[in-house]
Amino acid sequence: MPYDPSAFPPFAVTVDLVVLTVRQHALCALVVRRGEQPHQGRWALPGGFVRGDEDLSAAAARELTEETGLLAHDPTHPAPPNAAHLEQLATYGDPKRDPRMRVVSVAHLALAPDLPAPRAGGDAHSARWAPVESLLRQEDTFGRETGHGEPLAFDHARILADGVERARSKIEYSSLATAFCPREFTVGELRRVYEAVWGVALDPRNFHRKVTGTPGFLVPTGGTTTRQGGRPAQLFRAGGATLLNPPMLRPEV
Repeated sequence: MPYDPSAFPPFAVTVDLVVLTVRQHALCALVVRRGEQPHQGRWALPGGFVRGDEDLSAAAARELTEETGLLAHDPTHPAPPNAAHLEQLATYGDPKRDPRMRVVSVAHLALAPDLPAPRAGGDAHSARWAPVESLLRQEDTFGRETGHGEPLAFDHARILADGVERARSKIEYSSLATAFCPREFTVGELRRVYEAVWGVALDPRNFHRKVTGTPGFLVPTGGTTTRQGGRPAQLFRAGGATLLNPPMLRPEV
C-alpha cells in the first residue's frame, strides 16, 4: 500500500525554553504572561511553534534570541558577549497538554549570567524574571504580585522543575556553573551561583579549596577586583574541563 499522510492525525511541534539566571543571589526563570488563548493571562515559559523550514536547535536558538536577545553558544567556538548555554532538556507529549490540538514540545535549557529585565514579544503581554522556588510553589511572592496563585500554563511547571533539577545535578559533575558567571569572576561569585542553584549555604573556605584544586575547572587571569567590597579578590575564568573530577557534590539538606 502506498504511504498516505492523511491517514495519520496531524500534530504540531513546539520548543519551550527554561531560561535560568541568577539575580540578587536567587535562581530565577524567565516567564511571560500569555496574551492569547489558550490560558490567556496566565504565566508561561517562553517558546513557540517550530517553523516548517527549521530544525529543533534552530527553533530554540531563534526563540532564545527573540525573547532575551541572547545567542546560543556553540561550545566549539569562543563565546561572544551575548552568548548563553543552550541544550535540549526533554520532550513532552501528553495528548492533553494543549487544548488546541496534539502538540509535542521539545524543551530546552538556557543558562546565562545576570540578565537585564526582559521585554515581552510575540503574543506575550509582559515578561519578567521570577524566583524558581516561588514559581514551583505556585504561591508566595510571585502569586501575590500577579494577583493569584495559579500554576504556570500548560505543563510548564513540570518542564521548569525538570530544567531546574537538570541545572542542579549538572553543576555537580560539570563546569556548567561557570555559564552563570561573567567571563572573569571570583571564587566568591562562583560560590554564590552554587548557593543560588542548590538553595544552600556553602562554607567559603571549603568551597575555595575544592574549586581551585579541581584540575581544569578554573584558570587564574592574573587580575583582581574589588567589586565585592573589601580586599581585592583574584579573578578566574572557566578552564578547559567539561567534567569535574572529583565532582562538586550537592550537600544534603
